Amino acid sequence: MLTDVEIAQQATVEPIKDIAAKLGLAEDDLIYYGFDKAKIPFDALKRRARASEGKLILVTAITPTPAGEGKTTVAIGLADALSRLGKRACLAIREPSLGPCFGVKGGAAGGGYAQVMPMADINLHFTGDFHAITTAHNLLAAMLDNSLHQGNPLSIDPYSITWKRVMDMNERALRDIVIGLGGRVNGFVRESGFDITTASEIMALLCLAQGPSDLENRLARVLVALDKSGEPITAQRLQASGAMAVVLKDAIVPNLVQTLEGTPAFVHGGPFGNIAHGCNSLIATKAALSLADYVVTEGGFGSDLGAEKFFDIKCRIGDLKPVTAVVVATIRALKMHGGVGLTDLAENNPEAVLKGIENLEKHCENVRSVGLEPIVSINKFPTDTGQEIDVLSEACKAMGVQWALTDVWASGGAGGADLAELVISASNSESNFAPAYPLSISIKDKVEAVAATFYGADGAEFTPVASKQIAQIEKLGFGELPICIAKTQNSLSDNPKAVGRPRGFKINIRGAKVNAGAGFVVIYAGDIMTMPGLPKTPAAVNIRIDSDGRISGLF
Repeated sequence: MLTDVEIAQQATVEPIKDIAAKLGLAEDDLIYYGFDKAKIPFDALKRRARASEGKLILVTAITPTPAGEGKTTVAIGLADALSRLGKRACLAIREPSLGPCFGVKGGAAGGGYAQVMPMADINLHFTGDFHAITTAHNLLAAMLDNSLHQGNPLSIDPYSITWKRVMDMNERALRDIVIGLGGRVNGFVRESGFDITTASEIMALLCLAQGPSDLENRLARVLVALDKSGEPITAQRLQASGAMAVVLKDAIVPNLVQTLEGTPAFVHGGPFGNIAHGCNSLIATKAALSLADYVVTEGGFGSDLGAEKFFDIKCRIGDLKPVTAVVVATIRALKMHGGVGLTDLAENNPEAVLKGIENLEKHCENVRSVGLEPIVSINKFPTDTGQEIDVLSEACKAMGVQWALTDVWASGGAGGADLAELVISASNSESNFAPAYPLSISIKDKVEAVAATFYGADGAEFTPVASKQIAQIEKLGFGELPICIAKTQNSLSDNPKAVGRPRGFKINIRGAKVNAGAGFVVIYAGDIMTMPGLPKTPAAVNIRIDSDGRISGLF
């Protein structure tokens, strides 16, 4: 059996100009990044946009487990399946972060015969977007500290600074640091730290901006601290937003690549779903909708994270109306939610599947809570038994949910034909989508609403620190922004060990911060961290490149 890397290396891809032609784009509409990838400038998107928009399909998943669910793989396979059925389909997904690539999760370009190409480039530096975002973020950090060093003309209160630095790597040693050591010439001594680039507000606002002018306006609003009278210190007051916009001038332009089967794919932006809003750029999604009949996108992790933020942040800002949401699960993952250990997942255990289905049931309820009808995709594994599949079939029938068995890893788009037929059928109906809560309610009420609706919690408990920070955010005039809850991906609750469908719990809120440029309030739940660490044996130890330039170990 070939590995993902070997499949990608043996693939023959089409010239990117031919992929663009499938969307009605001409050769001179492209900014080429070699043979197989390009950026599509805004004037070309505006020139080629059609009068009617395509149908938007979200791919989400159950609560992730070490058994794997394959959400991105299913999203890619679904787009290929739609193309095979003669539909003008396009994919719109996130760029991978180097942190997980070298850590434990690996890349995010799909797998098997459902991948986006060029896989190695996409998983590594791609078109340089992440580097530009990192640089723009750190430019603002440098100008903030320089203002302190140069006599503090803005009267910045150093104890109010919330702006850290970022890097696109898992590095726990940099979570909390002291900067400015070594004497007065080295700057103002203070505590600081690093977040991962995917948690940067610059990443978030780039992915929510609707064009270059909107990007610069959002950059100007970024709040990094308060002055000594309690007024916001923004990137605009630091005179940094113009230069930041220049750094991001290419990064904001969406990237076009292709799947293994030649389906056009926009891969652009990459905020994490657990600590950020977990969706690809709004620009790329809208570009795909203006050029294709069916657009497949995804939200990070389960429906309680990326999908909720897709519904309540991205769709609200971009006025998007998805027609359905696919909920990806595996028999193996359902057995884990039913209490089976990782080493015993190959054994036939329909009882554990039945118990684990309660997690799937909650994620389907989450999709229905915003007016959409879910479609379940069971990503097939060789160890799945007929008994286990029958249990799942009966459970989906009891829930009134349509489902399909997909085998896109082994068969590409052909393995997603049944799922594609269900999606096409669902797309024929008018969308009843509506966000889960109104913006007019308080920040705490928004947290309570998301906790109850998407997590199944009995409410939320706020630490004194969190309550004080929320009160200050509302006092500054940001109370009517949507919220972005940073929470563990491993459970519907904020306890990563609580698998299945936890009940009788409250979400513990320990902090809050306004991302004024991105346009949402970040809420920190439980012990979630914004800078991951590497595992005991990082994936990086197995990554190699041979004398012919062939990469191994990158997946």
